[in-house]
Amino acid sequence: MREGLPGLPTPHPLLHQLPAVYLEQPFVERFLSALDEVLAPVLLTLDNLPAHLHPRTAPEDLLAWLAGWVAVEADPERPVRRRRALVTGAVARHRARGTRHGLAAAIRMETGVEPEIEESGATSWSAEPGSALPGSAGPWLRVRLRVADEGAVGPARARLERLMAAEVPAHVPYAVDVVVASDGTGA
Repeated sequence: MREGLPGLPTPHPLLHQLPAVYLEQPFVERFLSALDEVLAPVLLTLDNLPAHLHPRTAPEDLLAWLAGWVAVEADPERPVRRRRALVTGAVARHRARGTRHGLAAAIRMETGVEPEIEESGATSWSAEPGSALPGSAGPWLRVRLRVADEGAVGPARARLERLMAAEVPAHVPYAVDVVVASDGTGA
């Protein structure tokens, strides 16, 4: 919950909105200064609303709320910079969802590793009717992550499995392989 800050100055003091005859009244001045103290956070939030609604500039406590707007999970365990990037790119990733490119982008965002994706589907064209169809008859998908150290992906493995379950169509069986690069450099 957002809280007020003690001593926060109001951008629009109520006392200055009144006719001059009320400016010399101590009761009116005290009463309106109390209202100014209560209204200052509201007025400043409204004045800065565009900054509150953009993932790059939103206060950290509003970032999870913005993530809900674009249907992504902003895990509080991640650094705030990665959460901001996740929310910022969510709409573009949703546009590519269900495609090889979209899956690769989601995995890169989750792990920071460029995935190798193999799948059963394929396309081709032929001028001859009845030519052989490309790809496999049954759907399948395999994702391979080459890392320098398997421990780098280890903590994110459960999130990666949830991501795969959400991104891959329900009828397509998939497998995720984490391979330690032989030269120790990763991908």
